[in-house]
Amino acid sequence: MNKLLIEKTIVASEQWKSFFNQGNAEGCASMYEQNAQMNARPFGVFLGREQIKAFWQNLVAQGFSDVAYQDTEIEVVDGSSTVLTSKWKMNNAQGVITRELWVLQEDGTMRLREDDFEAIEPS
Repeated sequence: MNKLLIEKTIVASEQWKSFFNQGNAEGCASMYEQNAQMNARPFGVFLGREQIKAFWQNLVAQGFSDVAYQDTEIEVVDGSSTVLTSKWKMNNAQGVITRELWVLQEDGTMRLREDDFEAIEPS
């Protein structure tokens, strides 16, 4: 089961990145559970899919794109969830993901329940 959860997390994460790189904020938001929580430092905390979608729409409208993850690690938490950590970089920002909690849904897909990341200044 652990290997399957990791594979499903990779598929879901790649789908999220694909939506983002297409400028599809609706698609990005669809990868979150309805009542998900996103802590996007330094921007704030966003509760629920609608607030999360508005955040991504705003970012896409400002021209952010081309997100890529580096040094990604996925840890199995239990029989239905994983935590992804990674560095990330896009066309005009970079940062770290400290906790993406992916949870297996009834339909067999993974969705984000918690998303905790930070944008940091280029060094």
